[in-house]
Amino acid sequence: MAARLVKRCACLLREAAHLAPAGPPAGRLSLARVARKTLTSSATSPSSHLPASSSQHLEKEQAITPYPERQGVDELIRKATGPEELLELLGGGHGLQQDQAALVVIRLSRLLSEKPEDRALLVQDARFQQLLQLVNSQITAVWHGTLVKLLRSLYTLALPATSKELLSVEQEVRWRMRRLKFKHLAFLAESSAAYMQERGSRELLAELLLNLERRWVECLDLVEQFRPEELQRVLVALAAQNRRSLPLLRAISYHLVQKPFPLTKGVLLDLAYAYGKLGFHQTQVFQRLAADLLPHVPSLTSGEVARCAKSFALLKWLNLPLFEAFAQHVLSRAQSIAMSDLCNVLLAFARLNFRPEQEEAFFNLVHEKLGSQLADLDPALQVDVLWALCVLQQARASELQSPRGQSTFQKLLHINATARLEHPEYTGPLLPASALDPGPPAPERKVTPLQKELQETLKGLLGAADRGRFSVATQYGWVLDAEVLLDAEGQFLPLRDFVAPHLSPPSGGQLLPPTAKRLAFLRWEFSSFTSRSKDLLGHFVLARRHVLAAGFLVVDVPYYEWLELRSQWQKAAYLQDKMRKSVAEELAK
Repeated sequence: MAARLVKRCACLLREAAHLAPAGPPAGRLSLARVARKTLTSSATSPSSHLPASSSQHLEKEQAITPYPERQGVDELIRKATGPEELLELLGGGHGLQQDQAALVVIRLSRLLSEKPEDRALLVQDARFQQLLQLVNSQITAVWHGTLVKLLRSLYTLALPATSKELLSVEQEVRWRMRRLKFKHLAFLAESSAAYMQERGSRELLAELLLNLERRWVECLDLVEQFRPEELQRVLVALAAQNRRSLPLLRAISYHLVQKPFPLTKGVLLDLAYAYGKLGFHQTQVFQRLAADLLPHVPSLTSGEVARCAKSFALLKWLNLPLFEAFAQHVLSRAQSIAMSDLCNVLLAFARLNFRPEQEEAFFNLVHEKLGSQLADLDPALQVDVLWALCVLQQARASELQSPRGQSTFQKLLHINATARLEHPEYTGPLLPASALDPGPPAPERKVTPLQKELQETLKGLLGAADRGRFSVATQYGWVLDAEVLLDAEGQFLPLRDFVAPHLSPPSGGQLLPPTAKRLAFLRWEFSSFTSRSKDLLGHFVLARRHVLAAGFLVVDVPYYEWLELRSQWQKAAYLQDKMRKSVAEELAK
């Protein structure tokens, strides 16, 4: 490291000799500016080694240089679809500057992430070696975020452990370690730890983990000095800016759990709001907040109850005593509670699929309040309230008149399905048949591992493509993961031959045999459940209920059962067993 520092100082002095004018004071100032420009990415405090006058000038200069504006070559790098396009940038007169060469390497590693043969050829390419030399010469100008991605990319491209360029990047990371942000350190630890162990970079890994631990300790030491009111201000500030600083949130959570200091009503409400807004889950904190809030519920205003219920609903955290207290609070303030507060409490209950013990009294109050004011609600809120009543199985025929002019069309489909499937006495109006057509499929979200494995396993069981449908969009606003037909002997039937009334428009012309069963597969991901439980959220309870009412037998595939299956044989046997159980339960009724 000393040799590297001497080398940098020599470069600094050469550059200063070219730039310095005749006057001594100005010369010192130029030297200070060059020192700051050259050493800022490798030394913690370069001004401490300069003359006093230079340090004074240096302190007045801006601490952080602005990130350079995006140039045309940056767009070429981002849009490149093959290695050749990127390597041609070297000889195309583009003049890669600052961290552009590093960005080319990062893009190359992404393009070749699943092509080990092409990676080996790339490493031997003379143009790639030239690119690495260019990166090495510009390493001090590479920004922090790009630097950590560059190191990960060099590991991914499987450069030799003795590569001069790889060692140079590793050394640069060491130099900047104390000034890298926590997210950069965490990114390196998560993405590159295995590479570091395999390729002999154990010292760098140890230093990286030490710095991560040090940041955590520093954060704990800082938060330890905070009073409850200061914790409240910090969390509310983070929530207002939507800044989800995980180290700080973890440190605050640790002290909230460990310290027995009393929390006032205002602090408790703000903490619940901040955790809900930031979506930060910490079970022990939620338990304390719920326990401490429970005695305060009688003294809360209706607005505070609605706000608190909404915060816990966002966190998917259902504390039965607390929510029972919320319901009792609403009943005790029946005459004075504002419609907006009642709607927020209702939406929170629906999200968590919570029904209070005094269910009849509570929902009678809801219907009484809505009876005269439902039509006057904001259109979007009107749809949300009706949807919440559908989730909780409390919608009445008089309330199911389809709202018009809404943008929340998905919820309108769910309300329409509730009217058709669960309220046979309701005669209309309903959404027209043309509105039930799902239309062109929406852009696919990223396929989850459970979704992919479920489809692959089921396709193996079916044997033929016409025996099943996948990602089935129904006219009820729900998408089935898969659909199959079973005859009386448990054999798969071809779907296309039979009527499918759940599609829009309905397809097929042959009626289903009386003994045949229509099965729907519904997967339940981790996010489908309330926090720390195996209870589905209200949204998914409504989906399951509608699918059953539409004439399907439901095959539930929850993530926690699927994770226990190791082999493909176990997964196939699991689905077969699930189908047999669904049919047996139906026959036993």
